[in-house]
Amino acid sequence: MKTKPTRTQPCVCAFVLCMVASSHAAAKDATAFELAKASNRYLGEQSKDKVVQIRSEKSIGGLTPDIWHIVYYDPDATLKAIEVKFGGGKKMAVSRPLRLLEPVMKGDEPLPKDKLKTDSDAALDIARKEPLLEKLTLKASRLTLTRRSHDDSTPVWKVRLWAAKLKRPAEDADIGEVIISAEEGRVLKSDLKPEHVR
Repeated sequence: MKTKPTRTQPCVCAFVLCMVASSHAAAKDATAFELAKASNRYLGEQSKDKVVQIRSEKSIGGLTPDIWHIVYYDPDATLKAIEVKFGGGKKMAVSRPLRLLEPVMKGDEPLPKDKLKTDSDAALDIARKEPLLEKLTLKASRLTLTRRSHDDSTPVWKVRLWAAKLKRPAEDADIGEVIISAEEGRVLKSDLKPEHVR
């Protein structure tokens, strides 16, 4: 005997599809700090929350990067670092990166957690509002959260931007970098070269 489909079945299916789509979108649009928090499940106790650096690869098909590398302090590793790589919000790999110069330049020390207040999405928004970018069509970005300098452990976002070329809009040009305080969310330095789009 065949059962007749009820009216609730299409609703349940639509609801499930909606939930799957929204969870996928949420994972894809995860910020750097959200991914750093998610990384803890792949780390030993000695490394959890001890972020040394966060960096993205150059974004593709939009301004928000999709691939992120999060480096943590690991006292048990030869070069004191362990890295978790994410793509589209999902873990891709866990590795021990080759960071030879960082220990010499204090780049292997964890960033002060209490100063990590500006997330990657906010840093990107701040950078794109720079007056020199007003008339440009931004195409891609690459973000790095790191120490400000060898002697200054202040965490900063280095936001590198690419914009469409004027004569060949399908191509992009590297137009420079904006450095933003991860604590205060303000621009510390702007080294933009909009003339590169010519």
